[in-house]
Amino acid sequence: MTIQHLTIHNGPRQSLRQKSINLEYLGQVSGPFTSAMISANRFGLVLRDMQADAVQRAQDAVRTVARTGLPNYFDDQRFGSLGNSGQWIAREWCLGNWERALWLALADPHADDSSSERRQKQILRDKWGQWPECQQMLERSHRRSIITYLSDKVKVGRDPDYRGAIARISVDLRGLYLSAWQSALWNRLLNEYLRAKCPAEDLRSQTLASGDVVFPVACTGSQEPSGVELPLPSARIDRPEGEIGDLLDRVLTAENIELRQIRVKYPRDSFFSKGSRRAMINPSNLQCSTEIDELYPGRNKLHLSFELPRGSYATILVKRLTLDDTDSC
Repeated sequence: MTIQHLTIHNGPRQSLRQKSINLEYLGQVSGPFTSAMISANRFGLVLRDMQADAVQRAQDAVRTVARTGLPNYFDDQRFGSLGNSGQWIAREWCLGNWERALWLALADPHADDSSSERRQKQILRDKWGQWPECQQMLERSHRRSIITYLSDKVKVGRDPDYRGAIARISVDLRGLYLSAWQSALWNRLLNEYLRAKCPAEDLRSQTLASGDVVFPVACTGSQEPSGVELPLPSARIDRPEGEIGDLLDRVLTAENIELRQIRVKYPRDSFFSKGSRRAMINPSNLQCSTEIDELYPGRNKLHLSFELPRGSYATILVKRLTLDDTDSC
């Protein structure tokens, strides 16, 4: 169950009850309620089907997280646009590889594709470049509208305008492509930062959609990574000075790109976020308790309750608490 607050412009002063949603009227405010007004999100989770040793590790991890904090990684929900190719749409877009960016956006298969989506993408992979034929075979959709644009160019003897086709992808989707890649780069920067600050024996690895990352299970070094903010990589920021700048250079070199190239030249209605993000967070009011799991005989369930800052991921905490911390990196 999820509980959220919202405002309705000139909305009725009454509650609403439907099968999948209950809307409770709380009162009137002078302006709209926005995400900027959220100070934290409160969570209550139940982890099931846990053996006794997994419960013990999770309980130990709760105490460790309370002491060392939690890496503020973006989790896999952020990277839904990353297909099986493992290539980022936004990277190719920024580099002006228009056709490749379009292929990744429209044809790259994804593990969560529906059967219909798989069929449409297979048509494009099989017939890529044969735009009139693709247009005839595809179902009516936003994807076919983009292919129709390419087909119309070909029919009048012109080259396909992949740049213009990218601009015809909905601005919301294009924004997701940008945030996914930028968040992946930030995750890699935080990973490098933690490796620089914590002894290897105090770190354990985990694989996210954005790549391999590390979690501190202790931090016995002299410099604990608390209170630090790391920049969101883009050409809108200056290269950070000192160690963070050096670590960012390492991340971008591995991505074979420069900071100045992380920008959108066209269309101009899309852009990368500018700002920074806390490297480590401290979940507030973190509590856990265990019970016998009534759904899985012989197993236990773990009740968790906690609060996280806006923009942080509860699933990252779950991954930390269920991490096997017996092997160092």
